[in-house]
Amino acid sequence: MNEQIYGLVLAAGMARRMGSTKQLLPFGDRTVLQTVVDTLSGADLAGVVVVLGHDADAVRESLRGRTVLCCVNDAYREGMFSSVLCGLHHLPEDADAVLIALGDQPQIELNVVQAVLRTYREGDRGVVIPISGGKRGHPVLVNLSRYRDEILRLSGDEGLKPVMRGHPHDTLEVPVDDEGILRDLDTPEDYRAEIERRGK
Repeated sequence: MNEQIYGLVLAAGMARRMGSTKQLLPFGDRTVLQTVVDTLSGADLAGVVVVLGHDADAVRESLRGRTVLCCVNDAYREGMFSSVLCGLHHLPEDADAVLIALGDQPQIELNVVQAVLRTYREGDRGVVIPISGGKRGHPVLVNLSRYRDEILRLSGDEGLKPVMRGHPHDTLEVPVDDEGILRDLDTPEDYRAEIERRGK
C-alpha cells in the first residue's frame, strides 16, 4: 500500500522586511504563493495544505480555484514552527508523511520536489532533506508515523532541527544541483534578485 504523502506549505508570515504581503507578489504570470502551490500540485502528492496567517483572507482568495486545503495559524507571530504545528493538526488523518515547503520559495522546481519524493519512496529513511553546496534546504520530507509525536513535543526554538539532529541514522541528504533550495524572499532585494534570475 502506498504511503499518503501530503504537501504542507508554510505561508503565514508577516514579511516585515519585505514591506508587503510577499505571498501575493507577482512571479511570472502568477503570484509567489501560487507558483509554490502549483509546483507541489504537479508532484505525486495525496494533497496540499497551505498554512495562512498574515493577510489570510487575501492570500486565501488568491488560491481560489486551486485544489488545496487552507488553514489559518492564529499564532503566526510566534514564528514558523507554530505554522508547522498548525499544518500538522490540519493534515488528513491518513497522512503518513509530510513534505514541508516554504511559501516564499517560488524558484524551487518540480524536479527538486520529485527527487526528494523519489528518494523517500525508494529508501527507508524517516527524514529526507535536499542539499546544495553542502547546505540543507527545503522542501523537507518527514515520516509522521515515526516523528509526529516527537515534533508535537518540541519547543519550536529550533524548528525541526532537533528531530534531524537526534536521528542522524534516519536522515538522508539528497544532493540537488539547485541553490534555489537555500534562498527565500525576505527583502525587496531578495525578490528583485529572484526575478532577475528568472530573466523576467
